[in-house]
Amino acid sequence: MAQCLMGREGSATRYLVVMLIVILGVLAGCASTPKSTQRMNTIAGNWIEVQRGDTLGGIARRAGVPVERLSRFNPGVDPEHLAIGQRLLVPTLRERAPFKGPYRYQVRPGDTFSSIARRFDTQASSLQQANPGTAPTRLAVGQLINVPLVHSPTATASAERQRSATAAPTSSKAPATDNGLPDETDDWSWPLADYRIERRYGKDGHGTLQPMLLSAQADEHAKAVADGEVKFAGSMRKLGRVVIIHHPNNLQSVYAQCDALDVDAGNRVEQGSSLCRISQDDATQRSVLLFDMRRGGKPVDPERILP
Repeated sequence: MAQCLMGREGSATRYLVVMLIVILGVLAGCASTPKSTQRMNTIAGNWIEVQRGDTLGGIARRAGVPVERLSRFNPGVDPEHLAIGQRLLVPTLRERAPFKGPYRYQVRPGDTFSSIARRFDTQASSLQQANPGTAPTRLAVGQLINVPLVHSPTATASAERQRSATAAPTSSKAPATDNGLPDETDDWSWPLADYRIERRYGKDGHGTLQPMLLSAQADEHAKAVADGEVKFAGSMRKLGRVVIIHHPNNLQSVYAQCDALDVDAGNRVEQGSSLCRISQDDATQRSVLLFDMRRGGKPVDPERILP
């Protein structure tokens, strides 16, 4: 009888050991990083080849960067007709691509001023002027440099400031970016992660100034472009539900044509906070957001402010 009990206990012990090994194996499998996650972690900052089924929006989501920035870092690429095997440069989170430049570009292995200039259709001499003190023969991998674009009004303004700086005393004012706005806006973000610009800021055929119109997939929520305070959250005639945020340096951001609001007036919000669910266009089945930026109450092109 005792031997029988000992045999049963031994079988039970062996069973528990086997089950423990199986459980540990499952946990180890759960802890391992899936290939898709590995791909997401390594895609930003690298050259990639377009695979079957890839879209510019999908690649941008995997990299965690706005699709508009990904598009601007690949001039000449038609986002609607990606080809299998086509090589794309995926920007890092540190890189920026404001409208008409100057870009903030991170140096990669093998880069020279000449190769960077060819890629962005500019001139090596312009790169040198935009990066005083940077030796063309001593570019360091990971270094951030400015890339002014040809015929860019901001590049011309930058050159004028450099010339005047050598002849005029140093100003006590806070430094500003090439568009005359504070440097802090370099780290601001767009209100939608995967967006398309349906209408740019500017005057229409009748000379009426029109705010920017962005579109995204259905059920998207607009996010705060930077920290600030909600000064208005309610309805306006012809604009639907609207959120207005005041930011430092007398800047304001406006989010209109919302379906539902996520904030109230007086709320303090951080960059990336959800503000409202944007409305859906029945014709296109995409959601649309009327987006505006202002400084001191006067409208400013968002592409001059946001990277």
